Amino acid sequence: MDELNLLADADARGLRYTEGNATRRVFPSNEAIAALAAFDEPLPANGLPAAQTLELLDRIGSAATTASNGPRYFGFVIGAALPAAAAAERLMLAWDQCASTFDNSPVAATLERIAGRWVLDALDLPRASAVGFGTSATACTLGALASARRALLARQGWDFDRQGLIGGPEIKVVVSELAHITVKKALRILGFGLDRIVYASVDEDGRVDAARLPPLDARTILCLQAGEVNTGAFDPFAQIIPRAREAGAWVHVDGAFGLWARTSAQAALAGLTAGIEEADSWTTDAHKWLNTPYDCAMVICRDAQALAEAMNSDAAYLSASADAQKNLTLEFSRRARGIPVWAALRTLGRVGVAHMIERHHAYARRIGEELARLGFEVLNRVVLNQVLFRCETDDATVALRGAVQASGETWFGGTTWQGRPALRISVSSWRTQEEDVRALLQLLAKLRGELV
Repeated sequence: MDELNLLADADARGLRYTEGNATRRVFPSNEAIAALAAFDEPLPANGLPAAQTLELLDRIGSAATTASNGPRYFGFVIGAALPAAAAAERLMLAWDQCASTFDNSPVAATLERIAGRWVLDALDLPRASAVGFGTSATACTLGALASARRALLARQGWDFDRQGLIGGPEIKVVVSELAHITVKKALRILGFGLDRIVYASVDEDGRVDAARLPPLDARTILCLQAGEVNTGAFDPFAQIIPRAREAGAWVHVDGAFGLWARTSAQAALAGLTAGIEEADSWTTDAHKWLNTPYDCAMVICRDAQALAEAMNSDAAYLSASADAQKNLTLEFSRRARGIPVWAALRTLGRVGVAHMIERHHAYARRIGEELARLGFEVLNRVVLNQVLFRCETDDATVALRGAVQASGETWFGGTTWQGRPALRISVSSWRTQEEDVRALLQLLAKLRGELV
């Protein structure tokens, strides 16, 4: 089979897979998982036909996927891939560009620059900010926090690039008690030391309590959250950020999914992010609530020069402008992750993004209300797209999770909230419609009746 026929076969298989999104088991069957053993073969001495490899991948692999690209997946705030974004991704694969600089790919550099401008416009963040398109919230948080530390040290007269950390002023980090693990991972990798992190107390909703905020100064990085991973709660930015700025601290906001609430004009959503624009840096994922294909995230930095200098990777054989993506992200060799963002924003427009966020918010509120009516304990105020709940007993909560996942009809995961098991429903797929919400609630009512 020649190259074009092989690619056509892959396209046909991909289309068949996409056509089955609405009817596929949301979590694979035990048989499909067991069949994965077929992949466990010794490395061939001589290469096997590419068409055979593709057939095996589709026949065994497609059946063992989690249908996160379907309408009834409610786990981990994973958005399905918008058709425009998925199509752009396919064309990108054909281009096979190294999207590090304009010299490597004029089209990638152009579209990612435009995509960055549109992101700032959609999120109404300072328009002169730098936007780097990276792999994940972890990678983008690394970039933001590395820039923060470097900038704070420079204000103290310390040249981090030449002198490193040994002997320099200590930079303190303050995070929420409920900071996401990716923030902690980034801090650990950067060498801050988990035992040296200062934790800010939170209220019953999971928001940093402004009245109990630890002391801040000009050697402090303060990390806040837009969308706590369990409750969806937002820290009180308008109360906290002015205090941090007055103290000279750097404020970073982890807005992996919650930052997109800022696109809405509805008071219930728009008010959640009031004051967030005064922070110094932000991270958010496109593969969550903007519904681009995996993997795509963004680091946004008010001080464009601070990010460009911290991430700079100019070499004698490949130098570029400060806003080249290789100088804004961890990756030197990279794919143009901003192109699916460009495609999604161009196709949805400002209004379309807001409508999607608002529709998911309405679905989440309805789910929360119905779960309470069914007798479940709803543990959060449903302010965004997260519904946190549990059954009467911990054993019943765990059993319900297992029954839901075994059903194949939907999928959501468990968590721990205030020391006890809980369940978490995230509404974030553009494919999810009224009938999918209704089916979810009917299944939960049925399973609850069987477990009681």
